[in-house]
Amino acid sequence: YQELYPMSMDEPLFWIHLNVDYPFNLTGILYFPKVKDELQFSRNKIQLYSRQVFITDEVKDVVPEFLMLLHGVIDSPDIPLNVSRSFLQADAAVRKINTYITKKVADKLAELFRKDRPAYEEKWADIGLFVKYGMLSDEKFYERAKDFVLLKSVGGTLRTLPEYTEYVQANQQDKDGNTVVLYTTDAEQQHGFVAAAQERGYDVLLMDHILDPHFIGQLEQKLEKTTFKRVDAATASQLIEKDEAPASVLSDDDQTKLSEVFTSAISNPAMHVKVAALSPQDAPVVITQNEFMRRMKDMQRTGGGGGMQMFGAMPDSFDVTVNANSPLVAKVLADGGETIAKQAFDLALLTQGLLKGEALTAFVKRSTELL
Repeated sequence: YQELYPMSMDEPLFWIHLNVDYPFNLTGILYFPKVKDELQFSRNKIQLYSRQVFITDEVKDVVPEFLMLLHGVIDSPDIPLNVSRSFLQADAAVRKINTYITKKVADKLAELFRKDRPAYEEKWADIGLFVKYGMLSDEKFYERAKDFVLLKSVGGTLRTLPEYTEYVQANQQDKDGNTVVLYTTDAEQQHGFVAAAQERGYDVLLMDHILDPHFIGQLEQKLEKTTFKRVDAATASQLIEKDEAPASVLSDDDQTKLSEVFTSAISNPAMHVKVAALSPQDAPVVITQNEFMRRMKDMQRTGGGGGMQMFGAMPDSFDVTVNANSPLVAKVLADGGETIAKQAFDLALLTQGLLKGEALTAFVKRSTELL
């Protein structure tokens, strides 16, 4: 490996020997290199030979695209020396080679997982990219990988799909019997929402990879009665809808007045104020974004293409939920206080990482005056 790739600073994670003589002839070796935590396609690292005569390092149609990050050498006399891309795409032997390589990679990963799970978990940060991309791009690989793909909780625990579903099923079911999987894309920035979910006994997955918006969408399609929701998509008490709901301590008139005060204090058409009866322990004001819209925009930013483009062009829109049962709202109603309302709103913005520039300066000044 060091002779073939002298510029590579790291040892390969593991490698796979290829050796088959029926229904086609092929030998080779593929190395799994360490990769950074983003999609960096280091192409032209797999060389294709026919009877030890170099053909090409453009092996996209021979090797599955999700394995283009691998390094290595493949030799097959069944591939002619004068080869074109159109030939590779149409040739039956090439398609069989592609399927064979996919199966060998899946078998190797399954073997590593089965024989030494602790070592497999140590490598997961590096091989997770291959596995998730493979599951997204190849249906047969998905069927094999669904038993050894790992999901990582915020606390660091790694579980397989079946293990995780069983782990959260009892506590994270909504009123319709759906399992709600909670996740964060940034455990630091969304810490307040993560902590609020954990206080309710919920588990939160860390889904911070560029592929994860697409991977989440795939899992929702594949897993029965399962939905994914980011921790800041709703208030903590509304993340998983239950049959029981707290009653509001405010009259309808007071709720209307409260909504008017906050709407006036915020004065932003992108912020939609609503008053809801939440737990008194919940924050007085919470800013959330619709899960579907936010996820579509995330997918568009990471190459969703097609119909996703329309979502990327749409302006951001947020829900501002005012907790009718928070002790703070009594002060707002008593004083008619837009200052307190604005302060509570800015605190919610701060929690979401949305308070910046002039608004942040005004918040700091107002906080000092209130002190």
